[in-house]
Amino acid sequence: MRRRTWSIALAVLFIAQLVWYLLYTDGIVQSFRGNSETLSQIHAHVLEGVGDPRPDAADQALFRVQGVILESRVPLVVTGPGDTVYAAANLPFEADLSIPSGQARVRDFASDLDRRNPPLGDPTVTLIHFGDPPEVRRLQWIPLLQAGGLLLTVAIGTMIIGVHRRAEGERAWTAMARELAHQLGTPVSSLQGWLELLKLPAEDRPEGLADEEIGTEIGRDITRLERISLRFELIGREPDLVEVDLGRVVESLREYLEVRLPRLSSGVSLEVEIAQDLPPVLGSEVLLTWALENVVKNSLDALGGKGGTIRIRAEEAQGGKVHVLVSDTGPGVPPEIRREIFEAGVTTKARGWGVGLALSKRIIEGVHRGRLEIGEDNDSGAAFHFLIPSAKSKRG
Repeated sequence: MRRRTWSIALAVLFIAQLVWYLLYTDGIVQSFRGNSETLSQIHAHVLEGVGDPRPDAADQALFRVQGVILESRVPLVVTGPGDTVYAAANLPFEADLSIPSGQARVRDFASDLDRRNPPLGDPTVTLIHFGDPPEVRRLQWIPLLQAGGLLLTVAIGTMIIGVHRRAEGERAWTAMARELAHQLGTPVSSLQGWLELLKLPAEDRPEGLADEEIGTEIGRDITRLERISLRFELIGREPDLVEVDLGRVVESLREYLEVRLPRLSSGVSLEVEIAQDLPPVLGSEVLLTWALENVVKNSLDALGGKGGTIRIRAEEAQGGKVHVLVSDTGPGVPPEIRREIFEAGVTTKARGWGVGLALSKRIIEGVHRGRLEIGEDNDSGAAFHFLIPSAKSKRG
């Protein structure tokens, strides 16, 4: 969820810069349109002066042209022989041309203008020194503004990503510790239950359980504790992949859960269907069991206190893959979190940490190069699809 917030913040920043840039360049475009209008006015005044037969028409036209030029804000300096400054307009400073210091300052300014734009006219009569219009000066800032905006976005994005990664790392460590405690909770609780049964006389035990049967179940729980330890060891590195009978993994999970279902979630039944001649997959049995168990436990939590059915079906799929479907008759996944259900921290449980499905996703897709997807939304509960490449397809 926080990742989306940071993404939205960066998107808003980018859009704000883009809008500002568009407004800035639109202002420049409007200014250039104004320049076109200014040239049209000059042309019109010249035509009026040429076509008017009155003696002073030319002088009036020149006066009007001068007014248009002054309004254009283009710096202009007119000099004659000996670099005498005759006139100046649109200077960035005030200067008195009637005194030598004013003449010298304007001549220096004219020299600066000549470095960018060669003067026009005859140096023995009159030279016109001119600068860039304001629009050109504004255009010179665009590359700097673009580079500055990009660097600002990169700097803020890098900072946000760094903060986000540190926060994610802290949450991951906390969540993994919580998940470890959760994983250990089931076999430890089971061991406590078996020990309580051992204290009872044989005639008071449910279904007349013998010491040998209880010992067998205790052994399974101890084996399970060893597997949990191995799981957390394997999740941090690349495990060795071998041929795994996925049907046997499902069957082993069924045997383990059926004995414990009455204590884990009352009123829940487990239905398992494994196709014959199911091809093996190339993977880690420990991690595949963990991934499958996390999804099944998610269904158990959804059915807790309500009862229902969990179905597991394993079959060969097209494209050299093995398909495992885990579905339940629970309330399903809320629409608002369906797209984020496999992200760490996303959960529908009040006290959940949202780690199990994220781990399953990483195991199936990161380690086994398969896919783990949630089924289409429906009124009959949640459905999760495992698609794992078979060992034959990987060798091919």
